[in-house]
Amino acid sequence: MTQLLMGGALVLIAFGSMLSVALAQHQDPAAQRGLVFVKTNCSGCHAIDKVSPSPLKVAPPFRTLHQRYPIDSLAEALAEGIVTGHPTMPEFQLDPGQVADVIAYLKTLQ
Repeated sequence: MTQLLMGGALVLIAFGSMLSVALAQHQDPAAQRGLVFVKTNCSGCHAIDKVSPSPLKVAPPFRTLHQRYPIDSLAEALAEGIVTGHPTMPEFQLDPGQVADVIAYLKTLQ
């Protein structure tokens, strides 16, 4: 019985992995690169998907950014460097390609 349950859990895990890969393949290349950037640089504090809570409670989930700002308006802040009043928030200054990629990814969360 235990082996059957473990086998079922492994099937669900494999299915979930395939589903996330399939969803990533449906994103345009810019959004895929943006996802890689935010996963590498932002996911330690911010939720970067449509459902998870932010690891750092005061860090807004990226899926809510469009409720505060028009997503395209964030391009300038990303290019010039985001500076906040939070000492744990690192300062980022993205190159134009990275800005476009992150904006493309953020639009997928709306």
